[in-house]
Amino acid sequence: MKTQLDRAREGEITQEMKEAAVFDDVSPEFIRDGIANGHIVIYGNTQRKSKVVGIGQGLRTKINASIGTSPDIVDFDMEVEKAKVAEKAGADTLMELSTGGDLGEIRRRVLDSIGLTVGTVPLYQAAMETIDKKGSVVKMESDFLFEIIERQAQDGIGFMAIHCGINMITLERLRKQGYRYGGLVSRGGSFLTAWMNHNKRENPLYEELDRLIDIMKKYDVILSLGNGLRAGAVHDSTDRAQIQELIMNSEVAEYAQSKGVQIIVEGPGHIPIDEIEANVIIQKRMSNNAPFYMLGPITTDVTPGYDHISSAIGAALSSRYGADFICYVTPPEHLALPNPDDVREGVMAAKVAAHVGDMVKLKDKVKNQDLKMGIARRDLDWKTQFETAITSEKAEEIRKSRPPMEEETCTMCGSVCSLKGVMEYYEDDLKGSRKKSYAAAVSGNGF
Repeated sequence: MKTQLDRAREGEITQEMKEAAVFDDVSPEFIRDGIANGHIVIYGNTQRKSKVVGIGQGLRTKINASIGTSPDIVDFDMEVEKAKVAEKAGADTLMELSTGGDLGEIRRRVLDSIGLTVGTVPLYQAAMETIDKKGSVVKMESDFLFEIIERQAQDGIGFMAIHCGINMITLERLRKQGYRYGGLVSRGGSFLTAWMNHNKRENPLYEELDRLIDIMKKYDVILSLGNGLRAGAVHDSTDRAQIQELIMNSEVAEYAQSKGVQIIVEGPGHIPIDEIEANVIIQKRMSNNAPFYMLGPITTDVTPGYDHISSAIGAALSSRYGADFICYVTPPEHLALPNPDDVREGVMAAKVAAHVGDMVKLKDKVKNQDLKMGIARRDLDWKTQFETAITSEKAEEIRKSRPPMEEETCTMCGSVCSLKGVMEYYEDDLKGSRKKSYAAAVSGNGF
């Protein structure tokens, strides 16, 4: 079967490419060429129709929301609600990462409940079912792992985070550097590390790479090369183990693309802000500008309960420097399983961050939205303000909860509104080209 990558290389513009082009206001040819060069992916699966978004170079930064049960909290109805909340809040994709309960059932319920492309980490299901049946993840059979991968592809999963970059060489780097201050925080990474160390065997996802690629190609699933050795503490960022995994992932990415499989490369989790640009540059250089999926990143370790803010800082800088895809972080990160309200807060924080980064990365294509908002605020045009805001629901809710005495003002300044007080003196100064640009902004032309 020909994948989107195969068809792009043959010069074809598919319906999915057209949909991705409309979503980002670019030409279908731009999407096709980006896919053909390995710089853009479009999510989907031949088994399930879902919302198509392009992720990669020249497109706006996309947001992923992650949900899922745990062994402690198994509430399928809540997970479905979280999926719906994430979609309504504006997430571009969703990852279903359950580790508690009937994992096949919850996956199918989530797929049936939303229109977003859904991703998974198949290793989670293989590991948890092995633990349930045999008592330990180290007893997992490689054939069973590949069986789970294909089963999830058949269900319609559009992208899979798969940890190919953890191999014997990578673990040797981890050992020689004296392990880590923050330990291993990736569940997939810890599962595989334990399995490899116990069995004295190579990672089957790396050793049997062609078997994996055949499944990805059969269903046109995007291979998201997992960052199983991502740093879980800022003092572990950009260490030798992380870079070794990136080297392996970049090599796998190049090979998978040569076989017609779309790929993205995942990036580090905890990282101080002065290393973000370097990480983006290194990833892009090593992987031939493959789409970069930044996990967070969390920029300090001392903000539990507010890690979504720490992450938004990192995500804005990541977007600005060229990351293409951001995995949100919720307020209870490191503390508890998120609830629906936490999911909403995580999505909104990531959306703000992506917009801030895209203002620099994509310049006027994004900044013009801010120009439109500035003019609407100057003119006390509340309707346009709410229409322009990416946080409109929250903005309207706050304004309605504290109504002003004068309708055109707000309760921050009330009758001494600074904008209203001087507006009449400058109406005649909006002349010529500047006035035309303002008129275009307010009318929506060019936005």
